[in-house]
Amino acid sequence: MQKASERSPKSYGVAVTLCGVFGVLGLHHFYLEDWLHGLADVALVVMAIGFAVQGYPGLALLTVLLDAVHTIIIFYYLIIEKWRDGQGRPVTL
Repeated sequence: MQKASERSPKSYGVAVTLCGVFGVLGLHHFYLEDWLHGLADVALVVMAIGFAVQGYPGLALLTVLLDAVHTIIIFYYLIIEKWRDGQGRPVTL
C-alpha cells in the first residue's frame, strides 16, 4: 500500500504537454498508465472517423466534441494538480 503523500514519478510537464497537444488521442493517459481512459479516447476517435466515413458527419462531430470536452476537463485537473496517474498517485510539479 502506498502513502497518500507519494507523488507520481511521471513528469507533470510532459503530462500537461501531451494533454494539451494530443489530448483528444489520449496520449497523456497512456503516458500516465491510465489505460482505460486512453483506450476510451482512442475509441472515440475511431468512432468519429467511422461515422464520418459512413456519411454521418453530425455523429462524427458530436463524438469529437464529447472527446474534446473530456480532454478539457482532464487538462484542467492536470493544471490544478488534482489528476492522478494509473496507480492513484497525484501528478504534481
